[in-house]
Amino acid sequence: MAANSTTIPLLTPHKMGNFNLSHRVVLAPLTRNRSYKNIPQPHAILYYSQRTTNGGFLIAEATGVSNTAQGYPETPGIWTKEQVEAWKPIVEAVHEKGGIFFCQIWHVGRASSYAFQPNGQAPISCTDKGVTPGLDGMDWSPPHRLNTDEIPGIVNDFRLAARNAIEAGFDGVEIHGANGYLLDQFMKDQVNDRTDQYGGSLENRCRFTLEIVEAVVNEIGADRVGMRLSPYASYMEASDSNPEALGLYMANAVNKFGILYLHVIEPRMIKINDKYETPHSLLPMRKAFKGTFIAAGGYTGDDGNKAIADNYSDLIAYGRLFLANPDLPRRFQIDAPLNKYNRNTFYIPDPVVGYTDYPFLDDSS
Repeated sequence: MAANSTTIPLLTPHKMGNFNLSHRVVLAPLTRNRSYKNIPQPHAILYYSQRTTNGGFLIAEATGVSNTAQGYPETPGIWTKEQVEAWKPIVEAVHEKGGIFFCQIWHVGRASSYAFQPNGQAPISCTDKGVTPGLDGMDWSPPHRLNTDEIPGIVNDFRLAARNAIEAGFDGVEIHGANGYLLDQFMKDQVNDRTDQYGGSLENRCRFTLEIVEAVVNEIGADRVGMRLSPYASYMEASDSNPEALGLYMANAVNKFGILYLHVIEPRMIKINDKYETPHSLLPMRKAFKGTFIAAGGYTGDDGNKAIADNYSDLIAYGRLFLANPDLPRRFQIDAPLNKYNRNTFYIPDPVVGYTDYPFLDDSS
């Protein structure tokens, strides 16, 4: 790559609604398991500010919308006043460096166990069928199939979480509809076995997710709302028999609400005739969606540049590379070597190791 940023597609500006981004490298939402007792911690101030550039776009780690949304240890929430107050200095630190910061609001659904649920109750889902294996090789607990009259309460949890995110100072929210969690469970026909208005047809399976989108948009405005989807993935046994149709349906459906962006996980490569190929493409979704389009999924710098240059995506979200390289846009700019990430420290509770101790190009940073 050339050192002149004007020739590097990833480092060109992009206008995302009311936000003027200085480059197209996005910090993907990354669960780090360092929010003790579901409270964001002061060490997150350094973590996020390290990865902030003036005009850069960051998406906070998956953040629970209620006390039933948890399925992993030490993940943050945004359903209490204490959590909102704890997020404020973190958001402020990002804003002080000129970053744009969205909170990813999340419910794990059946990817949970009695130990994470209030009063030891069953986790919730669209189904009563569990998924295995669970966390650390132990099975997650069998879920409770949500009754139709319980669904509005979950929709309201997302609405209130969005309101709380804005109160905490976030610029907007990303609704987590991917990775085998609650919304994805409803949308995928290999999980959703309902026979009511929330199951069966594609339209019915997407109804719950779209009710959440509508509620959040009505609460904080469409220009502050993004959504993450993974139609082609099969995380936690959440796969669909026709992912192309699901992805295209959702891209068109969220257009009706005018949301700011759509963030989609790239289909995995598979081996075909001794060659690794990607059998699906995000291009139909990209063409259908009218807002900013973000692609994610193991992109390198070169891959990202090609995707932007080819108009395959507007922005590229980076997870593991950004985790290990807090100055990732700068490294892309000068084609500098990248730090290697250490998978063993992704989810440990240490507030420094594997979290804020990855080196910058300039050690004085």
